[in-house]
Amino acid sequence: MKLYLDTSLVVTALVTEPASPAVVAWLEERASTRLAISDWVVTEFSAALSMKLRSRTLDAEARERTLATFGDLLSGEFECLSVAPESFRLAAAFANRSETGLRSGDALHLAVAAMHGIKLCTRDRRLAEAGAGFGVLTELVPSLS
Repeated sequence: MKLYLDTSLVVTALVTEPASPAVVAWLEERASTRLAISDWVVTEFSAALSMKLRSRTLDAEARERTLATFGDLLSGEFECLSVAPESFRLAAAFANRSETGLRSGDALHLAVAAMHGIKLCTRDRRLAEAGAGFGVLTELVPSLS
């Protein structure tokens, strides 16, 4: 089995946040599972770290360490899925359903998971619920209770 991790999950796993212990524990429970991200996660991850640097919730040294760790994961643990043109069209169809409240990036995560036939794992409840509504396998990763 392979799992697709969205950006919210990867950021929380690698940057210290209140939910980080729960996310790390969740990942440790899946140590034998193949983990995938996409080229879109790579882009969003870098943008998220830049935003944290600008907002001063992450200093430059921590950002560089986190980017290095992420690079190591890209070279080993994570399979990086390409985002095909068809994924963008499917994402547009998902985003067109206004009642879901999906943002474009989240619609693209759903589309990538759907196109590859794998489960999308996220910390975003709206994304998990929208995916289920579209028939995309999703898992909402919990925070500490």
